[in-house]
Amino acid sequence: MKIMRSLSGRLLVLTVIFVMLAEVLIFLPSLASFRVDYLRERLSSANIAAIALRDQAITPSREFEEELLTSAEVLSIALRIGGARFPVLNGDTKGTVARTYDLDVDTWYGSIVKAVYCITSNDTEAIMRVMGAPDSTRNPMGDVVEVTIKQGQLKSAMMDFAWRILILSLIISLLTATLVYLSLNRWLVRPTRRLINTMTDFRQAPELAQIAVPGTGRTEIDEAQRELSMMQTEVRSALQQKTRLASLGEAVAKINHDLRNMLTSAQLLADRLERSDDPLVTRVAPKLLRSLDRATALCTQTLTFGSAEEPPPVRRRVMLDHVVEEVREAVLLDEAGPVSARIDVAPDVYAEADPDHLFRLLQNLMRNAVQAMTASGKGTFIQVTARRTDTGVEIDLSDNGPGMPIVAKENLFKAFKGSVRKGGTGLGLHISRELARGHGGDLELVESTTEGTTFRVILPDVTKG
Repeated sequence: MKIMRSLSGRLLVLTVIFVMLAEVLIFLPSLASFRVDYLRERLSSANIAAIALRDQAITPSREFEEELLTSAEVLSIALRIGGARFPVLNGDTKGTVARTYDLDVDTWYGSIVKAVYCITSNDTEAIMRVMGAPDSTRNPMGDVVEVTIKQGQLKSAMMDFAWRILILSLIISLLTATLVYLSLNRWLVRPTRRLINTMTDFRQAPELAQIAVPGTGRTEIDEAQRELSMMQTEVRSALQQKTRLASLGEAVAKINHDLRNMLTSAQLLADRLERSDDPLVTRVAPKLLRSLDRATALCTQTLTFGSAEEPPPVRRRVMLDHVVEEVREAVLLDEAGPVSARIDVAPDVYAEADPDHLFRLLQNLMRNAVQAMTASGKGTFIQVTARRTDTGVEIDLSDNGPGMPIVAKENLFKAFKGSVRKGGTGLGLHISRELARGHGGDLELVESTTEGTTFRVILPDVTKG
């Protein structure tokens, strides 16, 4: 059915069903109550007829008796006084009494059972005897009033009552369902449909579609609108950034291609310098060659992988004091400069890591520290310590610089957001953490105050077995 395909249509049908179920639950007690009230009215009418005959000196005529019985809607009337039975109007009763009901001893459960039996029975000619105490406010003639009626008469009255209840239930359920349908369609279905249309348009054209207008209320729909609006804004910003990064990546790939050729030429020149007899050149040339080799390898990797992901590390045992010393020499070219580095790494401390990745990681951290201290004019030294743990190695790089501002801490490892230095990109810490996590470890900020900053590199050993 088409109506069941929509949320509002399903709610309409379900409301009708639930209201009808509720009516069914109260129908049987209502039917039993109607039966008792109907029989009580017959007893009251019979009591009135008995009062009317109280002062009659002669036996009433047949016609008068018929009128009284017809008015009371019974077949016969009798009274019970002090345990004795006294007929009042016998009528033209033929046949025996099939069942006797005492309304004064009926329970609510028994009334329901008897009501169900009466309305489902096909024996409409069966005669019922009904007894009960008369209404004390109507000058009762005896202790108990007794009447006889046909079961079909009671069943007919109960069926009329049942039809009235059914029609009333249908009217109530349809009216309730209509009101529920209109209310939900106004306050739930329409806003939901607008949300769906907004999400569909955004999925088809996220850079052109209209951003959802956030709701100002406190309902779930308003909250969903606010969340959708924030999500669309963030997704659009991310898409725009990715578009810019894609363009930047294409440009970087072209630059890397030419830069690699330039570095190759520089390597050839450095090879010639290495053959020089000058002691200073002999000492510096190998370091220059290693730097050129790393730069060439990095350019090659960028062109090979063509993405922002780092290549997987090629791990081997590396002595940390040698790597840290190379980093110090690469960053602090001028040993007489304002910033110095102190290396506190034992000769036997090692890491199971990719040496090139580890060099880049520590180089980024040390260069950031030097740039921060140089720009602020505060801070003179960097200290590097390392220690073995049960699972790997931990490397701490500390400085006595100015510390990091709050804005930098909030976006510490986010690309293009973590830098507060003019001209900085914020890529250094982002790349360093990526390199550490590529080894299964991590890079974390231990502390950053006005007295200095400490970063910790955690590198686990290769799991064996």
